[in-house]
Amino acid sequence: MEQLPQSVLRVMEEAKTKLADHPKLMNLFTNCFPNTLKTTTKLHDDGTSYVFTGDIPAMWLRDSCAQVRQYLPLAKDDSDVQRIIAGLVRKQLKYIQIDPYANAFNEAPVRLEEIHHRDITELNGWVWERKYEIDSLCYPIQLSYLYWKTSGDDSLFDGEFKTVATIIMNLWTTEQRHMEQSPYRFQRQDCRKTDTLKNNGMGMPVNYTGMTWSAFRPSDDACTFGYLVPSNMFAVVVLRYLEEIATEVYEDAIFAEKVRRLKDEIDEGIQTYGVVNHPKYGKMYAYETDGFGNYNLMDDANVPSLLAIPYLGYTTADDPIYQNTRRFILSEENPYYYVGEAAQGIGSPHTPHRYIWHIALSMQGLTASTKEEREQVLNLLVSTDADTGYMHEGFDADDPHHFTREWFAWSNSLFSELVYREYWLAEGEK
Repeated sequence: MEQLPQSVLRVMEEAKTKLADHPKLMNLFTNCFPNTLKTTTKLHDDGTSYVFTGDIPAMWLRDSCAQVRQYLPLAKDDSDVQRIIAGLVRKQLKYIQIDPYANAFNEAPVRLEEIHHRDITELNGWVWERKYEIDSLCYPIQLSYLYWKTSGDDSLFDGEFKTVATIIMNLWTTEQRHMEQSPYRFQRQDCRKTDTLKNNGMGMPVNYTGMTWSAFRPSDDACTFGYLVPSNMFAVVVLRYLEEIATEVYEDAIFAEKVRRLKDEIDEGIQTYGVVNHPKYGKMYAYETDGFGNYNLMDDANVPSLLAIPYLGYTTADDPIYQNTRRFILSEENPYYYVGEAAQGIGSPHTPHRYIWHIALSMQGLTASTKEEREQVLNLLVSTDADTGYMHEGFDADDPHHFTREWFAWSNSLFSELVYREYWLAEGEK
């Protein structure tokens, strides 16, 4: 974008006063807060917005939503912000209709032989990558709902939105019985086989639970077990939103009932199959399960994560099962929690061993119950930018100057959201 919205400029000016006692934090915030708009946002003539991820030119359904979320508080009084966010949702609705199993899309269609990540499925030229992830379909509904609640603008909820919502619900219903009904397969055509799904591209067997199946995590890594618990929680949350939209905006009781039934089935599956009794931490949520009694006890830096449960809105931060889960995932019993000389926090199998993610640190701050923990997290974020003035993907727990992805807009945006909540919002709004 050539010119930033006035409300964004105002926040950056306010930062000079609000963050005056923290000069490095102020520098990071004023760099990161507008980063998505300055470097990754394009306004198209048809009224839509294209928001690419940063150092990769494609638009992820997930990332693009997360990249603009920190601007939601500004949407009520700034038509330019409304244009950006509503335009992004419009773009996402069009993409989902092209291929609801795809996670990332090109700005314009390309020839099939030019597709960056090719699998054996016949692809559309709009599709950058076809890794099916539940959260890719959750994020546009979440952004639409939060935009409505913040701005008061319900114009997004037209016939196209309802059509796409139905596509999403039908897909999630199909994937409740993945082994019996799903058309989805993922196998690479090239020699890079690390993310090819086993069992001829179908994934390992799962039992019916009520939850809906996912091929990949929000990291774009393949799931170990097909029922990804935090992503199913996110589905429950956005189905709650959709039920409210169906009732209040569409006034469609039949549609609302269909949404409610699917929401209740997934939620019952989470509570029945997604909770384990840990010998040390008690009742806690597993990261993944297959419905056959196998569990993956871990957390990943990418959102939705178990750490992010109250941020997503599935339950509150003081929920006992969440608190037990949080204590586990913020300990070295989580295989991706690292303690180093420079920092401690959650990383991911997506990046090198002992690399902590700034996204996970920001999420720890956003879900912290005490000001003391939030301040500790902010201090870690400030001290691990490698003096670049921006957030990164992962960094070495012992030396933050070793990091991945110098330009990663999602990480900058989530950090900005944490700082905005901490310094702009009243205590009860955080």
